[in-house]
Amino acid sequence: MKTKFTTFIFVLFGVVFFTAKADVSLPNILSSNMVLQRNSQVPVWGRANAGEEITVRFAGQTIKTTADPNGKWSVTLKPMKQKAEPDKMTIAGKNTVTLSNILVGDVWLCSGQSNMEYPLDYRLKKYAAPAKGPDKAMEELEKPKPDQIRYVLVEKKKDTVDIQTAGWITPVNREVLGGVSAAAYFFAKEIFENTNIPIGIISTSWGGTAIEEWTPAWVYEQSPLFETLIDPKDGKINGRIAGNKFRSMIQPIVPFALKGMLWYQGETNCMTEDQAVYPEKVRLMVDLYRSLFNNPKMPFYFVQISPYLYTKRTNDPKKHTEELLPEFWEAQEKCLSIPRTGMVVTTDLVDKLTDIHPSYKWEVGRRLALIALAKDYRKKVVYEGPKYKSMKVNGDKVELSLINKGGTLKSIDGQSLTWFSVAGADGKFVPAQAEIKGKKVIVWSDKVQNPKEVRFAWNERAMPNLINTAGLPAVPFRTGR
Repeated sequence: MKTKFTTFIFVLFGVVFFTAKADVSLPNILSSNMVLQRNSQVPVWGRANAGEEITVRFAGQTIKTTADPNGKWSVTLKPMKQKAEPDKMTIAGKNTVTLSNILVGDVWLCSGQSNMEYPLDYRLKKYAAPAKGPDKAMEELEKPKPDQIRYVLVEKKKDTVDIQTAGWITPVNREVLGGVSAAAYFFAKEIFENTNIPIGIISTSWGGTAIEEWTPAWVYEQSPLFETLIDPKDGKINGRIAGNKFRSMIQPIVPFALKGMLWYQGETNCMTEDQAVYPEKVRLMVDLYRSLFNNPKMPFYFVQISPYLYTKRTNDPKKHTEELLPEFWEAQEKCLSIPRTGMVVTTDLVDKLTDIHPSYKWEVGRRLALIALAKDYRKKVVYEGPKYKSMKVNGDKVELSLINKGGTLKSIDGQSLTWFSVAGADGKFVPAQAEIKGKKVIVWSDKVQNPKEVRFAWNERAMPNLINTAGLPAVPFRTGR
């Protein structure tokens, strides 16, 4: 593993900086307006003529190095405290590159498929106004924005050795900002408003992509679970070329120093694969990224995909049932066994079950921020909804114990609890009644005298109303697992 990984790192930088007959230059992820990671060693790298002496100056530090025979050079800045006052960086060799308006704060990598890609100005491109309250994304575009939040929007390009981007942008650039991930934007806004720490967002997503496309083939080749499933000739796994998005959308960013990563993906994998292996694919990707970005404890927070009529996707290769989505929800929840992870539930953020792109990205971003605020910024906030803990059968009723850190249990609409079902020894589930009794939920059905199992929100249509007083929805579950 170490030999293969070392070789990969060599190739990673060898490819990006193979052509060395040029003035001092930088990868596109390093530009004016950027945010550098506080309290961390910060790599700065680029290319120049072979043997050229390079001097990097920033925040009182001066570091010198020499470009190697391939023209590649790199230095590492010592850890810095947060800095909201703009500073400049100079990189000097035979020519000098000056980067201005640089802040020091926290940088988050935001990736996934179309729901992470979903831009802040989505309404201007495709009308899909939310039914529940005002369109906060459109409102946000017109509001003044703090200069301490910066963004990089990585363009969707294949087979490139550097990311394609306009570089780091400030919030005043409304036209470019509109294309930034809405979930990432509202995450950054919530974090900044609660901490006053400058926040950098690297927005790199691609609609319709599977998780395999964000992880190189060699990672699967070295996994005992997947080594026989990946084609050594073309690097395909499950019919997809492993790592084809990683190469152009992630690899050129390495080794930019990061605080953490946000991940909003799963719709494609939900429709096309055995749900049981998805958590291991997530673990392989997370382990790789933590290694590449030299941050073994890097937080990884993700979004559980929303209710949607997958059974209507008749052209998909797998025959869908109404339980396909909750099975994938279960697989996503199992990813929480990976250290330093957190999950957002979105069962209450849907207007139409025929829309795979629900509009409430401001709430998705806020919920992701709640996890980070609690786990990384030591804020006393509730960041998760009720979760199943255990069950106890009392006659013809089931008493459910839930883990709930958000005050009391309640119904979001004041109505009876929805989307509970029970089954007896025959395993046939029927809709059930449910009520809150203190810290527990009591479930029963007149059709089941001796209940054995309970399911909650176990259907692709499920938009249940059980929440806690913090307004966060309960996690779908089934007992007996």
